[in-house]
Amino acid sequence: MFKKILVIVLVGFIIIQFFPIDKTNPPLEPGMDFLRIKDTPPDIAKLIRTSCYDCHSNETKYPWYASIAPSSWFLKSHVSEGRKELNFSTFATYETARQIHKMEEVTEMVEKKKMPLDSYFLGHQDAKLSDENRKKLVEYFKFQIKETKIKNN
Repeated sequence: MFKKILVIVLVGFIIIQFFPIDKTNPPLEPGMDFLRIKDTPPDIAKLIRTSCYDCHSNETKYPWYASIAPSSWFLKSHVSEGRKELNFSTFATYETARQIHKMEEVTEMVEKKKMPLDSYFLGHQDAKLSDENRKKLVEYFKFQIKETKIKNN
C-alpha cells in the first residue's frame, strides 16, 4: 500500500513539472521606475533592489526553485500579488495621491518589520534588513513623501 501511494505521489510530482510558470518579466520603461524618478541615492537604491524588487518590480530574478512545481506556482502567485500591490517599475504611472499612499504603506511595513516577508529570507539572506537599514529606508520614504507633497501643492 505504501509503495502504491509513493508511486502515485512521484508520478503526480513528475506530471506537474509539465506545467511551468512564465518567468518572463514585463518590459521595462526606465522613466517609470521609482528609483529613477525619485533620483534615489545608490546606497538606498541597493537596499530597495535587494529587499523589494524581486516581488515588487518587473525585474524579478527567479531562483532555481522557480523551475520546480509546486513551489514555482506559489512563487509566481506571490510575485503577481506583490506587483499588484506595489510595482516600483511602474511607479510613475500612479497618480500623486496613490504614490504618497504607497510610500506611506512601504514606510509602515518596513518600520513594523512586515516587509520583506520572512519567507523571502529562505533563499535571499541578503534581503534581511538590519535595524540601521530599516531606519534608513523609513527616513528615505518619509522624505520622499514630504517632497512629493511639497511638489504637488
